[in-house]
Amino acid sequence: MKNYIIEESTKEESKVVNNGIIEYNASKVPFTQEPSFLQINRVIKDPNGDIRAGINSLLYCWKCLHIGALWVKEEYRQKGYGSVLLNEVEKIAKEKGCNLIQVDTFDFQAKDFYLKHGYEVFGVLDEYPPKHKYYFLKKNI
Repeated sequence: MKNYIIEESTKEESKVVNNGIIEYNASKVPFTQEPSFLQINRVIKDPNGDIRAGINSLLYCWKCLHIGALWVKEEYRQKGYGSVLLNEVEKIAKEKGCNLIQVDTFDFQAKDFYLKHGYEVFGVLDEYPPKHKYYFLKKNI
């Protein structure tokens, strides 16, 4: 390898990289949903419009849902908000033909919450961050 420059990419250059891997993946395993990427995001608000809880997820390429974030404001935790949101995106995903959901979480976050909802651990990173574990979970629906 000769004559190259390595530098921080711009947003546009990052899109080129992302589109490149998307095109490559589609050439190897055709996508089975349209649109190929569908965000399924929901929030729960109080009567004043303040957000109490929210979930961000992405139904992608092969009808697999990835949950990127599920958050409940501290004073509303343990009151069922997370379960309501999780059930809502699972229902929508299932209606769209999804049969697999994937989520990752730290040991200090919500592993037990997901286990309670039928998810199973399929991988663990130890010591990430130090003295903690990072869990990968899945659920067939």
